[in-house]
Amino acid sequence: SKSAVLVSNTEEGGQYVNLYNLGENRTLVLVNGKRWMTSLNGYTDLSTIPAALIERIEILKDGASSIYGSDAIAGVVNIILKDRMNGAAVSGQVGENEKGDGSQQAYSFTVGNTTEKSSLVFAATYNKTEAVWAKTRDFTSATYYPWDPSAGYSGTGPWGRISYNGKSYVLNHTGDPNNIGVGADATNFANYHAGVQPNDYFNSTQQMMQQLPTELKSIFTEGSYNFSDNVTFKATGMYAERNSSTQVAGYPLNSTSQPQFPVYVSGDSYYNPIQGTDLPFYRRIVELPRVTSESAKSLHFDAGFEGNFEFLDHPWNWDAGFGYNKYDVDSTGIGNINLLNLQKALGPSFLNAQGVVQCGNASSPIPLSQCVPFNILGGPSASTKDALNYIVAREQSTSQSVQKDFTANITGGLFELPAGTFSFAAGLEHRNMSGYDTPDELASSGYTTDLAAGPTTGSYTTNEAYVELNAPILKDLPGAQSLNVDVATRYSHYSNFGSTTNNKYSFTWSPFHDLMVRGTFAKGFRAPTLGDLFGGGSQTFDYYTDPCDAKFGNTSNPTVAAACKAAGLSSTFRQLNTAGQPVGGYDSQGTTPFQTGYGNASLQPEHSTTRTLGLVYSPHYIDGFDVTVDYYDIKITNVITPVSADYVLTQCYQYSVQQFCDAFQRDANGQIVNLKRGNENLGFIETKGYNAGIVYRLPQFSFGKFVFNMNANYLQNWNQQSVSGAPVINYAGQYGTPKWRANLGVDYTYGNWGATWDMRYYGAFIDQCWSQSDPVIHCNMPNYTSVNWAYGPGANRMGAVVMNDAQARYSLPWKAQIAFGIRNIFKKQPPNTISATTFGNNSTSSVDPNLDLDRYFYLQYSQQF
Repeated sequence: SKSAVLVSNTEEGGQYVNLYNLGENRTLVLVNGKRWMTSLNGYTDLSTIPAALIERIEILKDGASSIYGSDAIAGVVNIILKDRMNGAAVSGQVGENEKGDGSQQAYSFTVGNTTEKSSLVFAATYNKTEAVWAKTRDFTSATYYPWDPSAGYSGTGPWGRISYNGKSYVLNHTGDPNNIGVGADATNFANYHAGVQPNDYFNSTQQMMQQLPTELKSIFTEGSYNFSDNVTFKATGMYAERNSSTQVAGYPLNSTSQPQFPVYVSGDSYYNPIQGTDLPFYRRIVELPRVTSESAKSLHFDAGFEGNFEFLDHPWNWDAGFGYNKYDVDSTGIGNINLLNLQKALGPSFLNAQGVVQCGNASSPIPLSQCVPFNILGGPSASTKDALNYIVAREQSTSQSVQKDFTANITGGLFELPAGTFSFAAGLEHRNMSGYDTPDELASSGYTTDLAAGPTTGSYTTNEAYVELNAPILKDLPGAQSLNVDVATRYSHYSNFGSTTNNKYSFTWSPFHDLMVRGTFAKGFRAPTLGDLFGGGSQTFDYYTDPCDAKFGNTSNPTVAAACKAAGLSSTFRQLNTAGQPVGGYDSQGTTPFQTGYGNASLQPEHSTTRTLGLVYSPHYIDGFDVTVDYYDIKITNVITPVSADYVLTQCYQYSVQQFCDAFQRDANGQIVNLKRGNENLGFIETKGYNAGIVYRLPQFSFGKFVFNMNANYLQNWNQQSVSGAPVINYAGQYGTPKWRANLGVDYTYGNWGATWDMRYYGAFIDQCWSQSDPVIHCNMPNYTSVNWAYGPGANRMGAVVMNDAQARYSLPWKAQIAFGIRNIFKKQPPNTISATTFGNNSTSSVDPNLDLDRYFYLQYSQQF
């Protein structure tokens, strides 16, 4: 999965895995069976793993906390790398979208040498992806395209707006929300018009990225040395540096952007159109788009010994080692406003004898080297480079996550049963996690327009032990060609919250040779991350919909309407945007900062129960044909939840959960203020469904060989309860959790030629309606109601999306292969989905960031030596 541009976290630009749609930090990622580095918030970036050395990927989808400990709730992805190689290889890939953007480069070099005593493998990789700008495609050019693009426009535009005598006045100008024009003389009050007119708004998507640019460089080495036939030393080292940048629109500045440090246009400013009166102002600083650049440095090292011996007439294996992971992120930002300097730049100023506007006054001037006046109301056409350089904030922040891991494991056979060897595995682990996040000092103090954040620092340790027993019960009997039972348990003691024990019971049963039945019952847990526990929190300007809004709220629900009336709101109440006007659509950005992300040192681990039952069928009468079908039921309780503003408001007004009603207030005009949302152990999540897979390797024909494969998932339930006693809502079939997902592919080889065709199927789902009224817009089920639907009445069914990919390849006689491919051959446009913005998956536009925007072409070449 990808991170959205406005998520504003250190994980942006990485690649992550999400099993069962339970979240990227609920899947444990291992490399050669060892933990890989994670961020402060528990995310593992797979892009740091050298793809050229991947031998295979093992996926455990039945919960594995009893073996691996925390984070394995949804499952485990274990990436096994090649540890032996003789010779060298190089590969390269280039590609870009049909529209000429989003170009990608990927190069790798690997070399290795293997002898009877030792093995050494080295790899170097370089990957680069260019940006895609939202404005380059109609369907991403506005937040709410195509229903009402203007609904997403910002009420704070590029031209000065002032409040005077209880009214708003905006500078006259040319241009419109998508085209910046030229402003009139801002010092003359006659050049202002009353009220905010349509062309005074701004389409902030014009300055935003749809896909951020990244650059990754990494080196990797893996070696082993056999001291004897029974003892081997192994070590792995990796260093990766990922550089990425994001750009969002210039800041929508106003006098109370930081309520604790208001700034006004001084009545003595040369640029004030109403001399002698301090003026509140509103102005988006489009001249300074906000750009954040990040350098994420990942370091992994592990080393240890492994060996084997005979005991009780059975072979035994052991290993002991140390692992070290460090994840450093340095962030720099430009585009926010230094409010200390802004206050001076908007303070008293005058026209000096040289015809230059200068801070201070004629009797007490302030040198231009110390203060530069800013004509903020004049808009972009009146700004000077010196003034912008003076008011811009140049920010820097750092964060680090360090993990130290000591492990020891032993496996072997204990005794013989009639059906085979009763085997045993056990292990010990000591792990220490520590980290910090140090935000920019000026921003943290609340003296910039950036979101004021507090520092994060903390650590914890864990000591763990596990035991696993495997017993073959039956063999070669009628109705039981084999029956094996596996039992595992792991005890974990954490320094910050105590201990937990998790067990797993599983079996495999083959009633006859063609069929195997398998099942699992497992307990699991996920410990709170350092960010969950110790996060400093920050301000945020949330996108949200007030449930009491007469047009876009949910007042048709009697419970909501009664709660809004009890709050003193009229039936015609409207949520206001930054222009002081009624919002034009769902999930408009708030006008005052809320508080989010505060750590909670009292958090307890999440706990899970996993149940699976499935079969593998390989009929002997069809060579190369295999079918798998599995049922899964995963329930997570005590869920660690960073709740959203919409979630807080829905739980309060629709479901009457008091703890959420206590998390915000309303001001004298009824607008929501001081909303606080952080991390809590809330309710549960439960997902149920079926996985199915088919692989059919057809016999060799004279005209080539075919392999068909299909993987599908049917989501029966994706239930969530906010807190104990609140309603249980089933989100299956809604945006983000479609009932059906599938991949279908065919591979063809003939001599040196080969080709593949793959289809990616994203099932139909229901989305929010834009309007249930006449004319109905984006609402083909206007009368839809359900206890599982929080946006009614009315819903819009979005049809399934199928994207097709193809590749042709040819093996060259000099140990090389060349391939040409196209992703999204038929240029299927992703659906515009209101929920993509509502759920915070994409604040740039209403398009899911995980779907292709365009037809994408690429060329690959690989060479072995």
